[in-house]
Amino acid sequence: MGLISDGIEKVRVFELPTGVWANGEAVAGPRICLVRWQSAWADKIHQVYVGGRLAGVTIDCQQRQILVRTPSCFDRAVRVEVFAVEPAEADIDFGEELQQGEGDSGRVRLRFLRSQRLPAGARFEVYCGRGTGEIDYEKPIGGGEVWENWQDKAGFGLARFGEGDFDYEWAAGIGFGKGGFGSGEFGVDADVSEWLSPALEAGVYRFGVKVLDELGNESEASETGEITVVPAARPATKVNVLSLEAETNKLMIEVSGGSN
Repeated sequence: MGLISDGIEKVRVFELPTGVWANGEAVAGPRICLVRWQSAWADKIHQVYVGGRLAGVTIDCQQRQILVRTPSCFDRAVRVEVFAVEPAEADIDFGEELQQGEGDSGRVRLRFLRSQRLPAGARFEVYCGRGTGEIDYEKPIGGGEVWENWQDKAGFGLARFGEGDFDYEWAAGIGFGKGGFGSGEFGVDADVSEWLSPALEAGVYRFGVKVLDELGNESEASETGEITVVPAARPATKVNVLSLEAETNKLMIEVSGGSN
């Protein structure tokens, strides 16, 4: 069933202090925070993700708070999310799904199949175009080797000769059901490679990927659709309470530093 976000509200994160001075100022703890929430699910386990990574799991269906560690990050805000899952899926890490978002941290993650049909010594190059216009194929913004380890590439004579399938020596095959299911040859799946872009400015982008062999021959480009990049906001340096109206429960605060 996977992650369930509906029915979960009022998620609050509290930085735990290690001490409080006489004037009320607190000394922050070593990146330990208390996360609390309200949930309509009485028969589900809850998982807490910090920056797209699994940070904690409740031990029963009634628990509505948990302690988690947060990274020491001073250049952008840290995203804390709470999801409900079926009890049978309590120990399954769904972080990979959250990290495939469209540029919510100023970076874009591209995933592509690494088929055994790609030649040894091949490399890939990533190109980019901003807005809805054409992708600029004059200069790549990144890339890498398709086969970083020679053992990953299967083919005639690439493994222990004569001990694999006829005409197809198997060095380190991904195996059926282990990679991109149904994307490789029959009975043999293709594994999946990832590329993470550098930090990008806010905007709409399109990407193209080309594969080049050892002689420099290029494949046709595979292009993405439009991807919206929204860099994470910088954390506020100071928050002051200006006023609180008890009758209307209206709170006015002043935020300094950071960015919108």
